[in-house]
Amino acid sequence: MAERILIVGPGRAGLSLGYALWRAGGVESITFCGRRHDPPPHPLFIDGISEYVFGLQRPGPGSTVVFLAVPDEMLPEISMALAAQGDAPSGCVAYHLSGALGTDPLAPLMERGYSVGTLHPLQSLADPLLGPEQLEGVYFAVSGEPAAISTARRILNPIGGSVLTIPVARRPLYHAAAVFASNYLAGLIAAAGRLMVQAGIPEEEAVQAILPLARGSLENLGRLGPVRALTGPISRGDIETVRLHLRTLEPRERALYASLGSEILRLASESGLDEDLRDELNELFEREK
Repeated sequence: MAERILIVGPGRAGLSLGYALWRAGGVESITFCGRRHDPPPHPLFIDGISEYVFGLQRPGPGSTVVFLAVPDEMLPEISMALAAQGDAPSGCVAYHLSGALGTDPLAPLMERGYSVGTLHPLQSLADPLLGPEQLEGVYFAVSGEPAAISTARRILNPIGGSVLTIPVARRPLYHAAAVFASNYLAGLIAAAGRLMVQAGIPEEEAVQAILPLARGSLENLGRLGPVRALTGPISRGDIETVRLHLRTLEPRERALYASLGSEILRLASESGLDEDLRDELNELFEREK
């Protein structure tokens, strides 16, 4: 089935998804609606692949999918404005791309005959030019009506996307997990970079020196899982090294080290860490929280 897609919001998520779907084939047309008079400098527009419309436009006859790729707080407003433009084209599905929200913001569209759902890529989309590479084969969290879930499977199949069906009430848990895996990871690498600078590494090299270690850890996690991939002083029960770290760190990093150390301690316990060592390490961490 050739998709005819309307995307409201030519930001990083909307452009990445639209570009990935187009490059994978099976898309007859893509129209973007934006609040600026001119489209962003992206191959979708430079190469004449997509139409760009200033303002909001009702999807035309034969449209199959609408994506509201706008900030969460704007979803009710955009949904109401689009609903005010008329009934849904036959069989058209409307999604928003929020990770945390359910389908409530799309209620005005549902009243106009759209099947509604949520579709959130489990990927960090920092560069919309890399959408086809970054979205190929990733998971998407989908919630909503049965027609929305089945349509999601259809449109994501060309890019090898896998659907995670998330109950609407549990989407905040799903999204918090995504924040841990992506946003908090950036925070951890930044903290590691600060410590490298304090250790005397030039600032321009600090993060670059850390990244191969981080990549190796991620590869081990993918192959072995969290418990078997665990290394380092906590996994060995090396209390003296942990004490040395805690004595050396500034208060900000010490609190972070202790909080994360408690989580690592749970994994180490699953891999057979001695109970006495576990309890002693836990006491060290609890004193720093």
